Amino acid sequence: MTGETSLNTLLRSMSPELNDGDYVFCTLADASLLKGAEVLGSFREREGLTVIIERQQAQDLGLNFEYVAAWITLTVHSSLAAVGLTAAFATALGSAGISCNVIAGYYHDHLFVAKDDAHQALAVLQLLAAQA
Repeated sequence: MTGETSLNTLLRSMSPELNDGDYVFCTLADASLLKGAEVLGSFREREGLTVIIERQQAQDLGLNFEYVAAWITLTVHSSLAAVGLTAAFATALGSAGISCNVIAGYYHDHLFVAKDDAHQALAVLQLLAAQA
């Protein structure tokens, strides 16, 4: 199934959903420190392996983190080749003073915002969709 590329369609149908839980970003020199824990996402950087993991799992493993995030999924199936979606929601969130960390999955975009900003971020995204 091919993802959507039309910016107007993406914005109108992004249908943001707030996922349950608290998520953190951790960096590890050695992936074995995860001891088999299930991570939500990861990315290898020169400085180490960045993982996104549920806060409780990070605490149980003794991993350090500084930022506690809420996870919002845009449920529209966006194409990886789509142009402008990230810029549109990042601009709207930025105008509201909300920091956003974005992960593009094959089917959906996933936004991580500060836990305390979750409901305001959801409202901003819903308004953006309604105005598209």
